[in-house]
Amino acid sequence: MADRRVEIQKGMTLVLLETPFAGDVERNLAFLDDCMRDSLLRGEAPFASHRLYTTALDDLIPEEREIGITAGLVWGELAEKTVVYVNLGISPGMRRGIDRALECGRIIEYRELMPGQYRRWRP
Repeated sequence: MADRRVEIQKGMTLVLLETPFAGDVERNLAFLDDCMRDSLLRGEAPFASHRLYTTALDDLIPEEREIGITAGLVWGELAEKTVVYVNLGISPGMRRGIDRALECGRIIEYRELMPGQYRRWRP
C-alpha cells in the first residue's frame, strides 16, 4: 500500500492548527480564518477540527464537544506538525492538542499573527 501521506501531501505539509474556539466564538473564528490563511500561504495544508466539527456538533453540549475534540485529535495523527497560534493565549482545548502532539512526538511550532496579516480578526 502506498504511503497515503505522500499521496495527500502533494508538496504541502499537513498541519493541525491550534487556536481557541470557546468564549468569544465570533472573534475566535475570525482569528482562526486568518491563521488558516497564514498557514496556507506558508505552503501548508492546515486542518482545524474546531472550524469544521462545530458546524455539525454543538460545542455547548459536553458530550458533543468531546466527540469533536476526539475526532480532531485522531485526525491529527496524520499531521506532520501542530501549529499553535498564540495571539489569544492557550485555551484548555488547545492544551489538549499540544499534549497529544507531545505524546505522539509530533513537531510543535508556536506562531503569532502580526499586523498586516489580519483580514478578519482585529486584536
